[in-house]
Amino acid sequence: MKSIAEQIPTGFLGRSPRIVQLRAQIEKIGMGRTPVLIQGESGTGKEVVARSLFNASPQGQFVPIDCGSMVGPLMESELFGHTRHAFTGAGDNKRGLLELANGGTAFFDEIGDLALELQVKLLRVLQEREFRPVGSLQRIRIDVRVVAATHRDLEREVAAGRFREDLFHRLNVIRLKLPPLRERKEDIPLLIERFLEQIPSRFSIVNEAMDAILRYDWPGNIRELKNCIDRMTALNSGPLLHFTDLPSNVIYHVRAGTGTEAAAAAVGARAMPLPPPVVSCKGIVTMQELERQAIEHALQQTLGDRTAAAMLLGIGRTTLYRKLKEYNLTPVLPQHDRF
Repeated sequence: MKSIAEQIPTGFLGRSPRIVQLRAQIEKIGMGRTPVLIQGESGTGKEVVARSLFNASPQGQFVPIDCGSMVGPLMESELFGHTRHAFTGAGDNKRGLLELANGGTAFFDEIGDLALELQVKLLRVLQEREFRPVGSLQRIRIDVRVVAATHRDLEREVAAGRFREDLFHRLNVIRLKLPPLRERKEDIPLLIERFLEQIPSRFSIVNEAMDAILRYDWPGNIRELKNCIDRMTALNSGPLLHFTDLPSNVIYHVRAGTGTEAAAAAVGARAMPLPPPVVSCKGIVTMQELERQAIEHALQQTLGDRTAAAMLLGIGRTTLYRKLKEYNLTPVLPQHDRF
């Protein structure tokens, strides 16, 4: 029989030390009922961890609760349920999400977005292990394991008065921190292999495309990587996925980085000196003329790459654009620097 760690799904496939450690933690604490707080950026797989904890000891139901959507007058009803005629439009009794999770796991996704008034009520549930539906005089006893997740720094939210300190301490019994994908890039090839296995047609990625993927930082983490692979395969008849099949933002990032590296190398190698300035008939060269010549020379040195040229000149890319327009310079640019 496979261990819990071997059964961890796509989001935690990998050999990086932090993922190996995370899998071991999940296997160790999954059998208990202690509250767990999961912290990580969007797209790192917080719900994957929550479901893995539930699957380690699957009792009752796994009930996701989207705290960000629980706003307005009906939010208390969504969480605790209500009785018939408790308010206008309440035609029948309704079970709340907490009651559905009784005996199982309630997963509070983005707990940092929960309204303060509901934080108070949730704290009482965690303390008393019971709640009262809206409009009811009867309390319902529950046995629920609480797993909460957030992309926010809850200590900072507490300090700012946006999150209750007592609720934070109730949730923060065991904390799991998920690493962003940019800090575990050695796992990317395994993740891509898994994504491609889930597609009916056979695809493989050429080395140039894989190198580009590994150089990109993936601010949207695993979710963004998955969307990238889905896009590449949807727009390609296969079997090879090339660099040009990547999303434009990935291509631009890699090419801009290449230009910057080339510029840095040119600076380090002390690239060709500036040509002698063109002297006016009065023997004086204006500052504007010197600046225009320097820009022209930088663009020649970098083969028209404006990002690299700006670095050579020690100015920002936006400033370079403005100067190009000011001096009416329209150099022939390589394809990757066009817009």
